[in-house]
Amino acid sequence: MMAGVIAGIIGSILFVLSGIHLYWVAGGRRGLLAAIPSDGSNIKFQPTKIATSVVAGALALAGLFVIELGEVMERLIFPEWLFRYGGWMLSGVFLLRTVGDFRWIGFFKKQKETSFAKWDTLLYSPLCLFIGIGLIFVVNS
Repeated sequence: MMAGVIAGIIGSILFVLSGIHLYWVAGGRRGLLAAIPSDGSNIKFQPTKIATSVVAGALALAGLFVIELGEVMERLIFPEWLFRYGGWMLSGVFLLRTVGDFRWIGFFKKQKETSFAKWDTLLYSPLCLFIGIGLIFVVNS
């Protein structure tokens, strides 16, 4: 029961994140610069619309996977074998994102004064930590 609630929350978060990426693909600008690592004067990469679309699709698929994994909805799309390993892999991705690259992203980043770095410390990394730990709980339930 609790695993289903956590899976529903995580799935919803992933769907919202997918929607934000689609907003950027459609030309929205709000929040975009706060979502890209920078050194204070230059962004570290320029995401293309194709790359942002791929991220949006991956986040939506991950949201659907988590909802099926937690049995919030009937398992219809993903094969059973994927649930054995996919939950652990997805958890690992988010936990690695939490740790970061020790330079620009994650809790252990060196750059801490940019807009991205501040949002990363306050929201992005804690959210990834919640998703990673929550997925461990869902997988083990």
